Amino acid sequence: MASKQPFEGDYLLLKPEEASVVDLICLLFSSKLDSRKFIECPAETQYRQFRRRWILFISVVAQRAFLASKTSLNKIGYLVEMWLNLLSINGGFIRLLFNILRGAMRLPERSSAKFKSTVGILDPRMKLDKSIKPEDTKYKGFLSIMASKLSYENPNVAESAVKDYWDMDFLGFYSFWNEYQQHESTRAIMLRDSKSEPNLIVVAFRGTEPFDAAQWITDVDISWYEIPKVGKIHGGFMKALGLQKNDGWPKEVQEADDDEVQHMLAYYTIRKELKKMLMENETAKFIVTGHSLGGALAILFAAVLTLHDEAWLLDKLEGVYTFGQPRVGDQQFGEFMKDKLKKYDVKYVRYVYSNDVVPRIPYDDKTLLFKHFGPCVFFNSLYKGQVLEEEPNKNYFSLLWVIPKNLNAAWELVRGFMIPFVEGDDYREGWLMKIFRLVGLIVPGLSAHLTQDYVNLTRLGTLPASTKFQNVQDSKDE
Repeated sequence: MASKQPFEGDYLLLKPEEASVVDLICLLFSSKLDSRKFIECPAETQYRQFRRRWILFISVVAQRAFLASKTSLNKIGYLVEMWLNLLSINGGFIRLLFNILRGAMRLPERSSAKFKSTVGILDPRMKLDKSIKPEDTKYKGFLSIMASKLSYENPNVAESAVKDYWDMDFLGFYSFWNEYQQHESTRAIMLRDSKSEPNLIVVAFRGTEPFDAAQWITDVDISWYEIPKVGKIHGGFMKALGLQKNDGWPKEVQEADDDEVQHMLAYYTIRKELKKMLMENETAKFIVTGHSLGGALAILFAAVLTLHDEAWLLDKLEGVYTFGQPRVGDQQFGEFMKDKLKKYDVKYVRYVYSNDVVPRIPYDDKTLLFKHFGPCVFFNSLYKGQVLEEEPNKNYFSLLWVIPKNLNAAWELVRGFMIPFVEGDDYREGWLMKIFRLVGLIVPGLSAHLTQDYVNLTRLGTLPASTKFQNVQDSKDE
C-alpha cells in the first residue's frame, strides 16, 4: 500500500533499495507502474511508452550502483584528495620525493585551512579580483561563483578565505539532513559583504562532490512531485532541500521530542537564519547561488519561499545566480516561477558555459517534460556572452554537434596553455585541470562543467552593452 504522500497532486517516487533484478526486468515489459514495489505512484498509473520506462530503469540502476559503491567511493575520494593535497603542500612530485629523502615530508590535515577539495585543487583561486567593484554589473555574478566554488571546501578553508582574502564576514557552514536518504548530504555556506551598499548576504549551496554517492543519487533520482497550480518538480532536488516525507513543504516543521535528534533541514534552517540576520540589518539584501546541484537548490529555495508567501524575505531577495544548473521542473512550474519572480522583482541569472552537459539534463523532451525557464546567459569558449531563451544544443546528444563539440574541446585544451600569457598568471591551469581538458576530448562538455570556466567568464566575459538584467521576464539581449 502506498504511504501518505506530501502533495495532493500527481507523483512518482522511486525507491531503488527495494528494486530486485526481476522487478527491473518486468518494468521494461509492463506499462503498469503501481504494480512495481520500488515505484510509488497513484493507482493505475501507466507509462505506455517504452522510452519513459527505460529512463526509470536507468535511474533506478544508477541509484543502486551509487548505493552499492557508497563506501568504496568515499574511500577513493579520501585517497585522491589526500594524495593531491600531499603533492600540493610539498610543492609537487619532485619536491615531495626530495622531502621524503631528507625526512621533511609534510602531511596534510583534512580539517585544516590549507586542505583543498578536488574542486579547489582543480581551480585553486581563492582571492577576489580587486578590479571588479561592488558597484560593477559583474560583481554579483563574480561574487556568486566564487562563493559557490568556496562551498566545496571544508569549514576552515571557507572561513579563512572569506575573512583573510575577501575581508568579509563568515556567517556559517551548514550540513543539512536529507530525510529520504537519512544522511547529511546537503551543504551550504553563508557570508556577508559589508562593503557593498546595501550590505549583501550570500547563501551558496554546494554542488555535487565527485566522490559523494549520496549527492550523485540526488542528481540521478528522477522522482517527481506535482504541486497543484505550481507544476511538477524534480524529486531528488526537493528531497535534498528538505522535503518532508509525509508533509511536503509545511510552513513550519515540527520540533523533535526531547529524546530525538533535531536534524537541520536546508530550506527551514537557511530561512530562519536569514530572517534573524535581516532583522538585525533591515536595509540588507541577500542573494542565493550555487554551481551544478547547488544551482538547482538555489532556485528551488526561492520557489519554496514563494509557496509559503514569504513576501518579506522575497522583497529582500536581490537575485538567484546559478552556474551549470540542471533543469528542475516542467513548463507549468517555469511559468509559475516567472510570474512570482517578476512580482517580487527578483533577478534570476542562469549562467551556462559553452558545451557544459549538466544544464542540458534532465532532457527537455516528451519523455521527461523537464524545462528551463527564464533567459540563459550563455558564454562560448571565447567568453563572449549573449542572452538566449535556451542554450544551443539543448539536449546535448545530437549528431550535428559531435564534430563542433570535439573541435571546441580541442580549442579549450590549447587555450589552457595560452591564456596565462594573455590574461595573467591567475588564469594558469594546473596539471589536473589539463588532464580534465584531455578527458573533454573524449566526453566534450565534462570539463566545461568545472568551476574554472565559470570563474573565467564572470571575470573576462563580455555581454552586449544593451543587455539588461531587470527581472526574469525582461532580461534579454535587445
